[in-house]
Amino acid sequence: MSKIVAVFGSSKVTPDDPWYREGEKLGRLLAEAGLTVATGGYSGMMEAVSAGAAAAGGHVLGVTAPPVFPHRDRANPHVAEEITADTISERIHRLVTVADATVTMPGSLGTVTEFLVAWNTNFVAPFRGAAPHLQVAVGPMWRRLVDHLVAEFGADDSYVTCVDDADTAARIVIDRLADRSWHTDRP
Repeated sequence: MSKIVAVFGSSKVTPDDPWYREGEKLGRLLAEAGLTVATGGYSGMMEAVSAGAAAAGGHVLGVTAPPVFPHRDRANPHVAEEITADTISERIHRLVTVADATVTMPGSLGTVTEFLVAWNTNFVAPFRGAAPHLQVAVGPMWRRLVDHLVAEFGADDSYVTCVDDADTAARIVIDRLADRSWHTDRP
């Protein structure tokens, strides 16, 4: 099975938004490199990434939470494999733990939560003898958040790579996942 990249982002982004197009590009680039894409499975950035990956012939996992989102009938049409969760915490946990890497695109509170869970999971991984997963965040808001959390809470920013665009995020993920030793210089 190919390596899995979980992508987080806003459910509110629409096809006319430049970030939606960045999401499609990210999904396409990851799939062209032979990576499986996992998202929350619904609309917005999740659909953009899924559409890009599916158009490139990639496999798309959608981790949905029907009890949490009863107004959403099903996963977006680009999801090839749907995994359901009963709670939002379970959904986020499944996305983070199934992934070899995470990419966080712009979003709101839910996306911030996913980003922080991925970061904390990386932080505690060495406590159990595990290597942290690659974590990339796209957009200037993530660098500001990371800087704030470092300054105010002493968070370790070595677990997060902040970049400006989908091209850079995809290149980093593709290169690092091809190199199994990428995490050896990490805490």
